[in-house]
Amino acid sequence: MIEQMRLRDLGVISEAELPFGPGFTAVTGETGAGKTMVVTGLGLLLGARADYGAVREGAQQASVEGVWNVPVAGAVAERVAEAGGEVEPIGDGRGELFLGRTLTAEGRSRASVGGRGAPAGVLGDLSEHLVVVHGQSEQLRLKSAAAQRHALDRFGGEAVHSARGAYTEAYEAWRAIDAELTQLNAERTERAAEAERLRAELAEIEQVAPEQGEDAELAARAERLANGEELRTAAAMAREALSSEEDAPDVTALLAEARRQLERVPDAALTAVAEQLAEIGYRIGDLAVELSGFLADLDEQGPAELAAVEERRAAVNALVRAHGTLDAALELLETGSARLADLDDDGERAERLAAARDEARAALDERAAVLTAARTEAAGRLSAAVTEELRALAMPDADLTVSVSEAAESAHGRDDVAFLLAPHPGAAPRPVAKGASGGELSRVMLAIEVVIAETDPVPTFVFDEVDAGIGGAAAIEVGRRLARLAQRSQVIAVTHLAQVAAFANNHLSVVKASDGSVTTSSVTALDGPAREAEMARLLSGSDTGAALEHARELLESATA
Repeated sequence: MIEQMRLRDLGVISEAELPFGPGFTAVTGETGAGKTMVVTGLGLLLGARADYGAVREGAQQASVEGVWNVPVAGAVAERVAEAGGEVEPIGDGRGELFLGRTLTAEGRSRASVGGRGAPAGVLGDLSEHLVVVHGQSEQLRLKSAAAQRHALDRFGGEAVHSARGAYTEAYEAWRAIDAELTQLNAERTERAAEAERLRAELAEIEQVAPEQGEDAELAARAERLANGEELRTAAAMAREALSSEEDAPDVTALLAEARRQLERVPDAALTAVAEQLAEIGYRIGDLAVELSGFLADLDEQGPAELAAVEERRAAVNALVRAHGTLDAALELLETGSARLADLDDDGERAERLAAARDEARAALDERAAVLTAARTEAAGRLSAAVTEELRALAMPDADLTVSVSEAAESAHGRDDVAFLLAPHPGAAPRPVAKGASGGELSRVMLAIEVVIAETDPVPTFVFDEVDAGIGGAAAIEVGRRLARLAQRSQVIAVTHLAQVAAFANNHLSVVKASDGSVTTSSVTALDGPAREAEMARLLSGSDTGAALEHARELLESATA
């Protein structure tokens, strides 16, 4: 529910605050006073396309701000949070949502949602959960086939809702299986080629049977074998320097002599050094043994060993070139078997998918029939209820038929829903957009909303001159229906008929004032004598005694 809206420099309105509140709010005013700007402002808050010509002449920008009372949890609050805004809690699970829109004369537009800047598209997303707007000349909800189907589904309640949910679930399941089977058949040639390629790659890897890190180990081993003579000379000379097999002086002998010299004198410091020299001698001995082992290994390796290593390296490097790294080849060996099994299973898999698709199609057919039956039953009830409403709206001979016929399959079902109107006996039912005048179309739309609101109320309805083309008793019934609709939803109606405004519990008047050169408008909440005077003006164009008396009678009868 929208609690209030503030307009500034929009059209002829320089500044105005509109307190709406619950129930039925009627907005009246003289022709040209700017009543339409109220609907324009609401439209801007709901993401409508900006008309920069609506900025008041001489102003730099126009702004619209609105305060909505919404649940603190639910679709609205979630979308606001996604946009970075917030709903301010006020208690009882409700909160206030601040929306804003600014237009500049230069052609720029800004929107705010819950205190944060946001794209105007966010306002459009929120509008689906906040308001239904019916304009004077664009009854889009009656002209759109999708909107007519949506209206019928709303009226159908839980029976249609559950049937549609079951159908949608079955439709998505069937479509997913069908898409998978179609893709499998389309890619069968490519998958067969992939299987052959993968089979050959796995065979090659299995034949080589590489080990983790083997390429690096082989490279190091080959380098050692290729430089064998240099390695032998260096190792032999190092061993001789450490521990010579000849009588030549070596490190071991020198260390032993140094230790003997220190051990000859009784000094604690020199004894400690001697002990360290002994440890070094032991380590030198170990190193000499290692070098001897290294030389022994080199003696056992020869040209044949180098050839074998190079041959193995060639095989391993072929895998590296084919797969990028040896690790990648080993990973393919580990995972490729499962992929190959999947590719080799294409034939049986296609058969399984075809069988599953047939089962899904049978389930879809069954649920489509249930949805069609639920819609057909609801269509009969909606037709009767709306026709009855039209009787009270000065269309005593009109019949509305909600037709449910076969249509192309979609996520919404297999039904084509159409609202057909026969305005008088003997007339062939025609689509409401073609078979009704402007006034009739307004009344049909109102009748539909009143009936649907019994089972699926909308938070706020906005009607822009729903009473166009009617008057007298029909206008009184329009007012009565709007008041009835306001028992479940907030209703805001721009009207020029006193018979409609009389049923409102909140009456706002758009007042035009002029200083001789500039015309501006403001909005005033009416009550008591001021409201009686406005009602008299609507009835006769003046507030004479007779008109005032008639206005009082009308107000009394509306509240009786």
